[in-house]
Amino acid sequence: MSSKRALLLTTPTSYRTQDYLDAAARLGIEAVVAVHLPRMLAEEWNFPFGADFGRPVQASEQLFDALASSNGSEEEIRYDAVLALDDSGSRVAALVAQKLGLPHNDPMAAEAARNKYRMRTMLAACGAPVPAFAEFRTGDNLKEIIARAEEAIGYPCVVKPEELNGSRGVIRADLRCELGAALRRLTALIGDGQPFLIEGYIPGVEVALEGLLDRDRLHCLALFDKPDPLEGPYFEETIYVTPSRLPLKTQNKIVETVEAAARGLGLQTGPIHAELRINEEGPWIVEVAGRSIGGLCSRILRFGMEVGNGSSLEELILRQACGLPLERLERESQAGGVMMIPIPEAGILRRVNGVEEAKRVAGIEDVQITARLDQSLVPLPEGDAYLGFIFAKGPSPAQVEELLRKAHSLIQFEVDPEFALVQ
Repeated sequence: MSSKRALLLTTPTSYRTQDYLDAAARLGIEAVVAVHLPRMLAEEWNFPFGADFGRPVQASEQLFDALASSNGSEEEIRYDAVLALDDSGSRVAALVAQKLGLPHNDPMAAEAARNKYRMRTMLAACGAPVPAFAEFRTGDNLKEIIARAEEAIGYPCVVKPEELNGSRGVIRADLRCELGAALRRLTALIGDGQPFLIEGYIPGVEVALEGLLDRDRLHCLALFDKPDPLEGPYFEETIYVTPSRLPLKTQNKIVETVEAAARGLGLQTGPIHAELRINEEGPWIVEVAGRSIGGLCSRILRFGMEVGNGSSLEELILRQACGLPLERLERESQAGGVMMIPIPEAGILRRVNGVEEAKRVAGIEDVQITARLDQSLVPLPEGDAYLGFIFAKGPSPAQVEELLRKAHSLIQFEVDPEFALVQ
């Protein structure tokens, strides 16, 4: 058991917190949790490790002061790692780690990896494969935005908010009328005066890469295929399956492309989650995030299985961050996959049936319904959650995909649309 200590930056609604806490407990690492909270609320609740991650410099100073206070003085602060579990805390984590003299990504690199415009700008500057793009602001003259987008980008194009997670607010437009509707919908979501992107649509199949950076060298931990077409107008992810069924040459090119992109952003250490489109021209970068995979998806990954039950992704990340020896980084040989259960319609979730039947399907590891009964359901592009997750393992990626689809077909969600939120 180690005597390490790690500061974990998370949000009140994060799926990721418990898995990291469990991993820390298994490794004997003392985990201290800092939460994204408005300062007034943190003070009202007397919670010293609550800070507004939307104000990174102030939040890092507040958390550093809280660490010093809890340890008696700045000189007695003893931490081995500072980790952001979600995008929102990445720059704060880098700033706190910098103050503590711990290994960290440059704060501006961490910010670039979570801001779509800065990411696109830096990747384009280093020659990474990215589509044409331009930055705009909601509330500006709609006709002028459309005219500029048509001249600089053309159709089909994709509208993207700069800092919302996942596919929230991401809308494809093939025609002028669709672009106008997408812009109005995005403005309703993020408000006037907010920056956003319009970029060229990248055709092709989509993949996700999970990796660890060590002194800007990329260790690919898993490459996921996304077998469902993600062609819009919204981009709700569903199934991830690993290992990839793409040709080995293509897989190697994907790893090379992500490593070069991470280097171009200035990322040097820690987890990487990258998403790419693959077509006849090769891999194209959709995003490179300085964090691990979202939701509960990491639960399908195990590493070094020949030495017991294997390590979770969170254990590998904590080991690297705390300077502990890394065990074998090879993923288990068995294929694995996860389905993020999509929201079928807006409304109130009244009942869920068939979960136990789905769990009994041979090869299904677990089914977790994370949505609560009587909860309002909001689909993409406004929504930011899934109904739950289905996990499967099997002898081949094709069989795992089939298992996930079969299990999903057995689950019924009763949604009351009468109470759907008005968009």
